Amino acid sequence: MKSSEIRFKIELDDQNYPDKIFWNASDGASEGLEEAKAITMSIWDHFRKETLRIDLWGKDMPVDEMKRFYIDTIGGLATSLRNATNDEFMASEMEKLCDTLVKHVQAEEEQQKKK
Repeated sequence: MKSSEIRFKIELDDQNYPDKIFWNASDGASEGLEEAKAITMSIWDHFRKETLRIDLWGKDMPVDEMKRFYIDTIGGLATSLRNATNDEFMASEMEKLCDTLVKHVQAEEEQQKKK
């Protein structure tokens, strides 16, 4: 059986906040660690019937990029949900939420330009 390993390396500042985030996958296209600005990971605990979450972002992650990161994450979850369960209603509702959030972020960007 083939296996793959995903590795994360987090550099912390003196107060233990993430400063830099690096990752690689053993069967990925690039060799060595690549820098990332944020990670969000969800793991289903079958025994507790709950989701364990890890959310990390580096100190230099801009707020506007963080918002787009979460919109992309929700959109990706919608696609995964559709593929895994064939639940068109839930996937479509998540995509509608993404559309609403994109409009919200765009409106915020327009407001910032006016200042």
